[in-house]
Amino acid sequence: MTDAYDPGTEGAQMTFDRDMSYGDYLGLDKILSAQAPLSDAHDEMLFIVQHQTSELWMKLALHEVGAARDALARRDFQPAFKILSRVARIFEQLNSAWDVLRTMTPSDYTTFREALGKSSGFQSHQYRLIEFALGNRNPNMMRVHDHRPETHALLTRELDRPSLYHVALDRLAEDTGATFPEGFRRLRAPHSHVSEIEAAWHVVYSDTARHWTLYELAEKLVDLEDYFRRWRFNHVTTVERVIGFKRGTGGTSGVQYLRKMLDVELFPELWSVRGGL
Repeated sequence: MTDAYDPGTEGAQMTFDRDMSYGDYLGLDKILSAQAPLSDAHDEMLFIVQHQTSELWMKLALHEVGAARDALARRDFQPAFKILSRVARIFEQLNSAWDVLRTMTPSDYTTFREALGKSSGFQSHQYRLIEFALGNRNPNMMRVHDHRPETHALLTRELDRPSLYHVALDRLAEDTGATFPEGFRRLRAPHSHVSEIEAAWHVVYSDTARHWTLYELAEKLVDLEDYFRRWRFNHVTTVERVIGFKRGTGGTSGVQYLRKMLDVELFPELWSVRGGL
């Protein structure tokens, strides 16, 4: 939010030719000139703006996830919890964007789909970074970025450091005295369910008063994944509503591929522990 300027206020003065303006600060000239439809189709502008704004929200999500991970690493729990709540709300905002895109019908989309060529949301490196940072790590997904060395290097650096969930599990082990199997932490593979980790979370949920900080951490992570799952689900339903079961522009199987992603759990033990309480 920027400060309001009321030219009628006594003594208020502002020289717009010398002072930084609202547009200068936000770089609006660059942002508002970044929409370049390749067709005359009316709905292409909607398509471009929706995806550009989503990428901006994902940029913020990455900024916040990184800060939360760093805070947890130094046991600075309260700031981490605040940040994780914000990340969940960012995904709530991303969810709302699908509601706007769903106003585009299949007939609308076909008027400019060919102009997209092979470009696809599957190629979003920021989305891939978010998945990697949270713990869903599949190095094979980096192949689509082989033609962009800087992006490939960025993804590689993320794979070389512990994920947000890895850091959370470090705190879980420290504060409960639990031990996890050697090699459970695989930096270059998706995290899969480990029974000893579920048992440690069970200790936390069984005595929340004693383990309140870990309990709050667990619920912040569940909340985040809940919103992330909703975003994935709304992505699937939007794609199915607009293109049906056609192949994606990037060569994926489209809806079938997206439906498989609905089964992926970022923090599996936090979901499975609920059945044993």
